[in-house]
Amino acid sequence: MMSDRAILACIVCSAIVLGSLGASVRAETPASCREPQAGSKGVPMFSPPLASAVTGTGRLQFYSAPNLHCPISGVFVIPDDELVTYARTHDGWSSVMYTNPRTGSNVSGWVRSARLRETGTVGPKQ
Repeated sequence: MMSDRAILACIVCSAIVLGSLGASVRAETPASCREPQAGSKGVPMFSPPLASAVTGTGRLQFYSAPNLHCPISGVFVIPDDELVTYARTHDGWSSVMYTNPRTGSNVSGWVRSARLRETGTVGPKQ
């Protein structure tokens, strides 16, 4: 059986660990939701842009920056939706645009690259 002193030590250690985790989560929110410069070494652009289709199952969330702490509330695509991919980071994010075929409205943002399948390039028909 653990002594009161050992239990108190476990609680204090747990509080320190959880506090440091909370601080790192707070450090990741809004200030880090800045888009990186497309066309830079870390975010090479495609020229011409790529046509991509969403793969896998379920919704693919849009983000305002390539960071899991930056979701765009209520903005997502589903499998087989077609996107235009403009750039890709080295750590698995793609800068994309989706145009709703029914309404014609579009949205741009970042999605996880692993859920995309390239279907060709986007450019003028020759």
